[in-house]
Amino acid sequence: MSEPAETPRSGPIVTPTRVVAGLCLLAPFVAMLWVSSYAKVEPTLIGIPFFYWYQMLWVLISTALTMIAYKLVQREQRELRARKGGASK
Repeated sequence: MSEPAETPRSGPIVTPTRVVAGLCLLAPFVAMLWVSSYAKVEPTLIGIPFFYWYQMLWVLISTALTMIAYKLVQREQRELRARKGGASK
């Protein structure tokens, strides 16, 4: 008995790269929605209460994580296109 032919998938494909990218995008939301973890005054940073500088720090962290997620997905899509292009020739 022969194995069934592989059919193309129509739905989204979950890959380790996409999981990592998703976690990079999820981390800032979790950090900002967990208000009790940063709703305090101490420690201050150059006179700025923790509540404020923690949120500003997450603006920078979120930017870096979004860039990482974008680059990971972009690289994965490029590799997928290269594999499809090489297979058709």
